[in-house]
Amino acid sequence: MSATAGPGLPGSPTTLFDHALRLHRLTPGKPLARNGEPYPDDGRHRGRREPRAPVDRSLAGQDAALILDAHFAQFAALPGELADAFHDVYVPSRPNDHIAAAAERADRERVRRTGRWLVRHGTDRCAVTVGLALLAAMGTAADIPLIQTIGLLSHRFGPLAVRALESQQGGVEALLWLAERVTGWGRVHVVDALCRFDDDPVVRAWLLRRACDGDLLNGYFAGKVATVTRLHEELGALDHDHEMVDHIGRLLHVMSGCRGMGRTLALYPHAGTVLEAHARHAGSLRPTIARYFTLAVLTQHLTTESPEAVGCTAAQQETLRATYGEILDREEWTRTARAGIAADDRRMRWLADYRAPQLRLRAFPDREPGTGEQPRRGS
Repeated sequence: MSATAGPGLPGSPTTLFDHALRLHRLTPGKPLARNGEPYPDDGRHRGRREPRAPVDRSLAGQDAALILDAHFAQFAALPGELADAFHDVYVPSRPNDHIAAAAERADRERVRRTGRWLVRHGTDRCAVTVGLALLAAMGTAADIPLIQTIGLLSHRFGPLAVRALESQQGGVEALLWLAERVTGWGRVHVVDALCRFDDDPVVRAWLLRRACDGDLLNGYFAGKVATVTRLHEELGALDHDHEMVDHIGRLLHVMSGCRGMGRTLALYPHAGTVLEAHARHAGSLRPTIARYFTLAVLTQHLTTESPEAVGCTAAQQETLRATYGEILDREEWTRTARAGIAADDRRMRWLADYRAPQLRLRAFPDREPGTGEQPRRGS
């Protein structure tokens, strides 16, 4: 992905595009720090009473569409005239039928020019959102670098960026690029879209190994990833694919506690089979704090929940609990966990304070149950 950006005029507000691009260049292969927040227009939005969605949600986006209709009705009107036009109306951050219909009513090339200008030069999130919605409706493959860059600010622009990318030639590759560089809600939207392309072998391979990044919101898609990839049919690869073993551990961890968000182990018909395969292979990996944490949480779930809640039989549950426990109590794994405790690692601290009394593992001294904030899954 490449995008061209020049410096702004002296004293001019920073565009959201330039803000995203600058942060991306600092860590080109990773998500933006703090998801790119605060945005350059934060001062205009912080503390003010934002326009609210109408009570009748079917009317959401209608005010923005009327502004677009009036703009496009003026033949000589320039895109820059819309720079502040949407600040005081409610602008949906998701694909919207009213805005899409306004785009359909106007000249297609003019819609594209307007969308590109607002995304590239907009200094207010409301105008940039409308520009991205126009590109989601009328954009072309030439707009992919622009959409990818603004999509890095994924908490606000993720849903529209995904819609704008997934219909374009080359859009699947662009979605994979974006998926590696967003987290939180942005990752939820991107992974959900990628699940619709599970027949693509590159997408399928990524979903099997990279979809879960450890964020709590992974619970919204972990079960879907396991299902659409037919994970239970891919377990033969675990003999030589350590990345997949780690990712399956994260999937199982998320599914063990995502009730109310997505498909849990209790609702996943292949939970027992996948757990058994993961348990067989987890012990062949070298111990790390992240791996110890994943296995310990799975062991705790197998210890405290019913077989039905774990998605396996009572016999499977007992065998799995013993297998994971044996790995965790190996000398090298115990040393790794104790090193994490000594370093005050958040995951190890949480296990020691909140789960160790139930697990009875060698790494933890006997102590009374405490309370602690649960760390990010798999982090």
